[in-house]
Amino acid sequence: MTDFTSEGFWSGTRRPLERATGLPPVAYTGDDFFAAEQRRLFGRAWVAAASAAEAAEPGRVLVRNIGATSVLIVRGHDGMLRGFVNACRHRGTELAAEDCTVARTIRCPYHRWGYSLDGALVATPLFDEVPRPDFDPAELSLLPVRTETWGLVVFVCLDEHTPPLADWLGDLPERMAGYGFDGWHVHERHSFDVAANWKLITENFQEYYHLGWVHPELAKVSRVRDHYRYQGSGMYCGQATTPVSGDDRDDWLVLPPAANLDASDAVSGRFVALFPNLTLAVLPSHAFVIRLEPLSTGATREHCTFLLPPATDPDRVADAFEATRKFWIEVNNEDIDICERAQRGLALGGAPPGPLAPRFEEPLHRFHNMVADCLTADSLADGLRIPPGDGPDDGARYGCGPNPALPAIDARRWQATD
Repeated sequence: MTDFTSEGFWSGTRRPLERATGLPPVAYTGDDFFAAEQRRLFGRAWVAAASAAEAAEPGRVLVRNIGATSVLIVRGHDGMLRGFVNACRHRGTELAAEDCTVARTIRCPYHRWGYSLDGALVATPLFDEVPRPDFDPAELSLLPVRTETWGLVVFVCLDEHTPPLADWLGDLPERMAGYGFDGWHVHERHSFDVAANWKLITENFQEYYHLGWVHPELAKVSRVRDHYRYQGSGMYCGQATTPVSGDDRDDWLVLPPAANLDASDAVSGRFVALFPNLTLAVLPSHAFVIRLEPLSTGATREHCTFLLPPATDPDRVADAFEATRKFWIEVNNEDIDICERAQRGLALGGAPPGPLAPRFEEPLHRFHNMVADCLTADSLADGLRIPPGDGPDDGARYGCGPNPALPAIDARRWQATD
């Protein structure tokens, strides 16, 4: 039995980037590793659980598996968003099997105990026919789960000791504030089942080393030479394309851009993998967001959402959106194919991990160390190391040079340290 919580297992990950290796194959193929990861990573991290739009209406109840725990996400009539363990306080029965809408009461299907949308126990049919002196409904509310929203996404955390979501996000809300995500609307959703470990999917998103070979058409609008670093302090890995190219294809440029973008956001694509299970591809005119749901060691469900800025009328841009949608789905299908092939290689070949390419795969090193922290830390309250942001010399250090349209947040911070 391998001890995945021991620092010895992570020796290749903990080395400096220029000597680091990728994760061992068992991290993608081992059922024991997956089980440990579900407990110690997904059971303690701030996990992306839904789009904010899915939980917008009062009475809407979302059912999500977070690690090994089923959770209800509920919007109350007071406007508050809350999370609860999906289990009745009577005998533990699952309250809801799938997303649903209720009027004011969440009912247990077994004995009809009822809970208000704030989790309070409000109905216990026939229970008091023989009164119990120790029965106090106030002590039997649904078990609460930490639930918060940032911009487009609802997050859930099962561990009360994990730092707040604001610490987890770091500078990301400020970094992406110019997009005004609170006003963006969901235009379309898709789900895809992928025969690959969830880490392979987010790792693929984090690096552009594979771009020219796996995505020859994408490379025409997101050219390797136009990629720059986009990493501040926080539990995320990021890169940017500046400018969003339109020389050979204009699939990313046909929709109208969001209003009031600054000079950097207006010409750039932002590609952020928020640890552990969310990827954000944000263009001036739209966003393509993927929430990863790990199903098993070698199976992941992608929940994909297209979002448009507030002023974009979907009916007026139907043809333009169709070109954009088709392009993204083609790119995503190419990613699915190569991730499934990587999974097969790891499962059937099992070659030891190789070196990471500093120019392209530094974000993977950052990500792997986040995974290592979660698996090895006794508590994320003090065992989690939130990565720092880039400095003004990191572009040259990692071989991509300075961004010609530097994000405003980096320009301010780097000038302040000169």
